[in-house]
Amino acid sequence: MFFRFIIGDNTGTLLILPVNFNAVKVHYGYNDLKFRNPVVTTGIFDGVHRGHRVVIEQIKKRAAELKGETVVVTFHPHPRQVLNQNSQAIQLLTGIEEKISLIEKCGIDHVVLINFDRDLSLMSAADFFEKILCGKIGTKHFVAGFSHHFGRMAEGDKETIRSIADNYGISYEVLEPVKIGGIIVSSSAVREALLTGRIEEANNLLGYDYFMNGTIIEGRKLGRKIGFPTANIKPDYPDKLIPGNGVYAVEIYLKDKKYYGVMSIGYNPTVNRDQNIKSVEVNIFDFEGNIYGEKVCAVFRYRIRDEMVFDNISELSRRIELDRQEALRLLKK
Repeated sequence: MFFRFIIGDNTGTLLILPVNFNAVKVHYGYNDLKFRNPVVTTGIFDGVHRGHRVVIEQIKKRAAELKGETVVVTFHPHPRQVLNQNSQAIQLLTGIEEKISLIEKCGIDHVVLINFDRDLSLMSAADFFEKILCGKIGTKHFVAGFSHHFGRMAEGDKETIRSIADNYGISYEVLEPVKIGGIIVSSSAVREALLTGRIEEANNLLGYDYFMNGTIIEGRKLGRKIGFPTANIKPDYPDKLIPGNGVYAVEIYLKDKKYYGVMSIGYNPTVNRDQNIKSVEVNIFDFEGNIYGEKVCAVFRYRIRDEMVFDNISELSRRIELDRQEALRLLKK
């Protein structure tokens, strides 16, 4: 489903990202494409983090020099969802609409979205470069990130790019890794930071605050019994990465309005005996009303604490009040 979503970045600016993709042309598949001097990059671009955006800025620079158009070639579903079906499911930073919207915000002319299936996974790196990037897209200049691999068994690397590009008279460049605080920026690094609750580190690597779009669903209504009603959120993308268990200071965007809130991710060990049921629930400040079925966007700003077990409900209530105070302090600073 396509819908509008709103995120806050870590500069404090609000970003309203449309999903009708007016500023970027999305091409589903690679047939019948006609670009003017296309400057191309390829990749998964999960999260569209700071490393990705360095690559995107470079193709914009080269396109301006060549009086050409920028083209981002990406894939859906994620290759690991096709190739590793029996392993643990990959947790994605962005759903496909979110990813395209973030690419659009970078000022790209075209996104070529290629269906990743078993047949494509068996295509050699040479065939992919020659038949698709050269034959179908007509690449004039190619830009790759430092760790970019493509083709069957990820066999394509910078040497493959060099040999094929030289044969076709295509100019190319492979960029150096982007480092922040000594960490190489990658989707894997962002995932690891989020899963271990290092939300501010993840946001720094992303270049914006991590967000989750979802739908308000009915929960067990335990929060109401202790004076802090919560809204349970079901992520709109089943594979969306949910940050590590704990309590977070969040911004909530609901019906085009921003609210502050405290989000709890985990198993509610004080009041929940069934530790197989994990929940994502938020206490929204200064809000009342029935919002079941409503779309919501949660923006993760700070992590307040780990999930804890309390001796009784009174202790839990006192801690939640302290969490609310700390969230307000952090969000308003």
